[in-house]
Amino acid sequence: MSSQGFPFQTINGGAISQDQENYLNGFFAGIAARGQRFGDVEPNPVAGRTVSDEDLIFEERVKRELHPLDAYPVLLEHASANKAPGKEEIFRFKWNGLFFLTPNKEAFMARLRIPGGRLQTYQLRELANISKEITTGYVQVTTRANLQIRLIQMKDTPEFLRRVQHIGLHTRGSGADNIRNLTVNPTAGIDPVEIYNAMPLCEEMGQIILNDRAYYDLPRKFNIAYDGGGLIGSVEDTNDIGCKAVKVGDEVRFRIALGGATGHKAFANDLGVLVKPSDLNKVVSAVLKVYIANGNRTDRKKARLKHLLEKWTLGQYLEETEKVLGFQLERSVLEKGALSYPAQNLSHSHVGVYPQKQSGLYYVGVAVPVGHLSPKQMIRIAEIADLYGSGEIRLTVWQNFIIPNIPEAYVETVKKTLVKAGLHWQQSNLRSGVIACTGSAYCKFAQADTKSHALQLADYLDKRLKLDQPVNIHFTGCPNSCAQHYMGDIGMLGARAKIAGESVDGYHIFVGGGFGATRAVGRQVFTAIDFESSKTLVEKMLRGYLRHREVDETFQSFTSRYDLNGLQKIFSNEE
Repeated sequence: MSSQGFPFQTINGGAISQDQENYLNGFFAGIAARGQRFGDVEPNPVAGRTVSDEDLIFEERVKRELHPLDAYPVLLEHASANKAPGKEEIFRFKWNGLFFLTPNKEAFMARLRIPGGRLQTYQLRELANISKEITTGYVQVTTRANLQIRLIQMKDTPEFLRRVQHIGLHTRGSGADNIRNLTVNPTAGIDPVEIYNAMPLCEEMGQIILNDRAYYDLPRKFNIAYDGGGLIGSVEDTNDIGCKAVKVGDEVRFRIALGGATGHKAFANDLGVLVKPSDLNKVVSAVLKVYIANGNRTDRKKARLKHLLEKWTLGQYLEETEKVLGFQLERSVLEKGALSYPAQNLSHSHVGVYPQKQSGLYYVGVAVPVGHLSPKQMIRIAEIADLYGSGEIRLTVWQNFIIPNIPEAYVETVKKTLVKAGLHWQQSNLRSGVIACTGSAYCKFAQADTKSHALQLADYLDKRLKLDQPVNIHFTGCPNSCAQHYMGDIGMLGARAKIAGESVDGYHIFVGGGFGATRAVGRQVFTAIDFESSKTLVEKMLRGYLRHREVDETFQSFTSRYDLNGLQKIFSNEE
């Protein structure tokens, strides 16, 4: 082969020299001797994009100028000078899990990658120490069974990343145009009713993503969840890809649903296939590659997978997925009632004491008000898990955690020890269902101080009424809907309200959302209510529900029986 036969004619802008030509001829000859050619190599799905540079939005141009995974030297330069990042670096540093909080704070928030939310106690201890020594100690459990640590100075970012990686955790790709933390039932492997232990699949996919650069240049954020049918669900139908275990005769298969994004009022829709567990991550990877190659890179507001599915049919997406896979998947129409949701058979199954499938062992679901943990509590949790469990904790999408593998003889001791640490194990029909996003204290997008307001509302309601049915109240600060207000029984979406001409924190209020067996998008029933007024209004809403409901009727079922005018009258005591 001469240089004329190469698929390129220059190297670093110069003509190919004789030495380079000799080397390359030998290289290609070796490849050919192994029976391979470059046509056998699967093309980078991103490289085939036909969008012109002129059409690209800011974020896509930044990625093309310098891939964010190659920006670590830039981060080191900024750290050595303790220099705040500019616009391009703010975006690129998100690939290292670092989010600059300006204008709220001149510091970073770091988001980790914890596939399946499973942590060992030594990791939890070191994260507590990091938060004490490098940050102000603000740590929170997220709605993706993950941890966020706040207020890291620019100068401390390399040391923060080093210490996180030293304990086998990562931040890489935890924000921006990447695949967010992978979720699974936190009871996977210990659950007495699960169909399949999906934790190994979740962790395997975490390794696949970590080791493939192609998965770090998506058109927009991407969520993936696995659900093996456990007592604490993964809310898989709210994800871009949701994988749900089902029984087919005596065997287990997974159904795949695509396009969930509840912030955009969309649940994932079944793809119409059955997949063996051994093939599942191959299929998930193929679905991702189709999205990478075809997602919108010219309009950030139309870049999620759900938007691609508004142009394509599910059948078309399946066809493209099978082209990447190289084989056809088993077709299966989803029959009504074919999916089971044992998590919804219990009142807030993520909090409380439950027997495991391992005889004599229990897991304890621990409530964490709006997900906030102190370093002192984290160290105490690690001690409890070491002394009475197996040295492991698992985070949940409900902003709390469970401690597994507790022998029956230690259960009462664990309960008492948790209460002494300021944590609670007992399920509450009100408090156990309250979750909140970061809010305006640390997020520039939020229109209200959601975490503080959520705690205040829970205290206010707890003193005034008792519920015999669980109610989920979701506080989210902006339409990005990190706390998924559309799927709460009551959804609180941050908004600016007016009092005597002054702009104050307020909320649009939604009702009737659900997920899983009761999936539904909440309806907006009140607009821009200031927070102080919203406390008494939510009390009226719950009292109206208690007055007018049928026997044992859930709040969601109750609200579905009325139009908005009827609900407003009941909730305002004007019926």
